[in-house]
Amino acid sequence: MIKLGYKASAEQFAPGKLLGFSCLAEEVGFDSVFISDHFQPWKHVDGHAPFSLTWLGALGARTSRVVIGTSVLTPTFRYHPSIVAQAFGTMGAMFPGRVVLGIGTGEGLNEVPPTGQPWPEFKERFARLRESVTLIRALWTQERVSFEGQYYKTEKATIYDRPDTPVPIYVAAAGALVARYAGRSAEGFICTSGKKPELYTETLLPKVAEGIAASEDPSRSFDRMIEVKVSFDIDKVRALEDTRHWAALALTPEEKVTVEDPVEMQRLADALPLERAASRWIVSSDADEHVERIGYYVGLGFRNLVFHAPGPDQARFLKLYAEHVLPRLRKRFG
Repeated sequence: MIKLGYKASAEQFAPGKLLGFSCLAEEVGFDSVFISDHFQPWKHVDGHAPFSLTWLGALGARTSRVVIGTSVLTPTFRYHPSIVAQAFGTMGAMFPGRVVLGIGTGEGLNEVPPTGQPWPEFKERFARLRESVTLIRALWTQERVSFEGQYYKTEKATIYDRPDTPVPIYVAAAGALVARYAGRSAEGFICTSGKKPELYTETLLPKVAEGIAASEDPSRSFDRMIEVKVSFDIDKVRALEDTRHWAALALTPEEKVTVEDPVEMQRLADALPLERAASRWIVSSDADEHVERIGYYVGLGFRNLVFHAPGPDQARFLKLYAEHVLPRLRKRFG
């Protein structure tokens, strides 16, 4: 059975407005809401960056059914893993069975400005991620944790408010090493749509499968989640124009991973032509075309689809997608 979620665009909307959209997503039939976690957004003018942990608590209190989580949070620089464990332990206890911790190795834009730390190479970022997961799980399952890692330490630390069942951890990956780690050590894997097909078929999904096979429990339940970039409207011109709001997504990793200033990120994004801004998105006014193109990812094995829409009128998107696309997806894929 597929799950159909809503990506709450924290970078684009004020937190209260975004909360209203996310409550509407539950009302019209979406199964989950995932929010990104930024200290600074990808643009300086008209950007937003709410504290995702506070925001998720408000969303959990305002909803009753949807799964809520981060896509993605970096538990390694501006957050100590102990604080992440405490925050998600609390949310897991308050909203049992509805919380997911989605994590990744991070971007300099979010981690350098609030800490002043130099942005390290991938090897260190990946090592910190692995160590943070070990510590978070220890805090969720052990009573007093004295941890002596390469990057993090605790002394007789206890998380008092935690769920009976630990919150599942999903790991986001854009390359082979982290994808294999996700399959071996996490409960789920996260990636985004709109990239070259061979990245999914030759690298990410095979490496996830390798990791699962090498894990302690290869038969365990494992979730493959993908953020699908969709721009849908009954007016196709409007659907195309909406993608301008997220032109930054069309920047290559090489163009943006070391950018630490939202002013510079916005300059790079604004310089892109509309055709390139739209290149990462499924842009169409035809609901059946959306189903066909989304079906490609279902065919690859993704069963958790979280839809990210670029336009400013998110309420319009949610209602239109719930009316025209979600029923077709559920009918076709279960």
